[in-house]
Amino acid sequence: MPTYNEAINIEKMIHKVLSASDQLEMLIIDDNSPDGTATIVEKFLPNNDRVHLLKRSQKLGLGTAYVYGFGYALKNNYDFVFEMDADFSHDPDDLPRFIKLLDSYDLIIGSRYIEGVSVVNWPMKRLLLSFFACLFARVVTGVPVKDLTSGFKCYSRKALECVKWEKFNIDGYGFQIQSVFAVYKVGLPTKEIPIIFVERRAGASKMSKRIIWEAFWLVWKLRLCSILRKKWFWI
Repeated sequence: MPTYNEAINIEKMIHKVLSASDQLEMLIIDDNSPDGTATIVEKFLPNNDRVHLLKRSQKLGLGTAYVYGFGYALKNNYDFVFEMDADFSHDPDDLPRFIKLLDSYDLIIGSRYIEGVSVVNWPMKRLLLSFFACLFARVVTGVPVKDLTSGFKCYSRKALECVKWEKFNIDGYGFQIQSVFAVYKVGLPTKEIPIIFVERRAGASKMSKRIIWEAFWLVWKLRLCSILRKKWFWI
């Protein structure tokens, strides 16, 4: 769970995730949040061995945080890894639904678009941008996943081992698209399950135009590689 300025959410989020299943542990990767997010997490550490914290010296982005988290999971012999946001846009109560499917799939995606549109509190402009961006990415890349930009996922250890995550050099939406593309291309079983995405209850969004354009050009790059049947250096 990457964090930047999530002090208003993180304590409640930790309690909710850990209460969802006693099989779960949490790794919070904080990018030197000036609001003291890491300080709140540190209060859990002496008395709860299911909470782990990495403090980074500056804001290094979502993609690098996930790459570190995946490496941490492999090094410490975890069987599955979830990625999710800290702002309650992803509901921790959905975690048991993912866990029930872990024996059958190597990538499970919490999908906003598998059953119509399941997004709450987004302005129409942003909703249309997200929906059509996913449609565009699906058509261009050929990956049959309706919500390629979802940030609520679970990977098996096998899926993590098949991808050279350290070779990823993209953030935000692009990271989500490339991660699904990579797992799909090695032929591992993937499943979308419906979720309801609720726009953050508190705090500020981290989305930027740079992240959107970066994802746009990545999609065409992946398409070109597919046409040329070029081997991806990160698989």
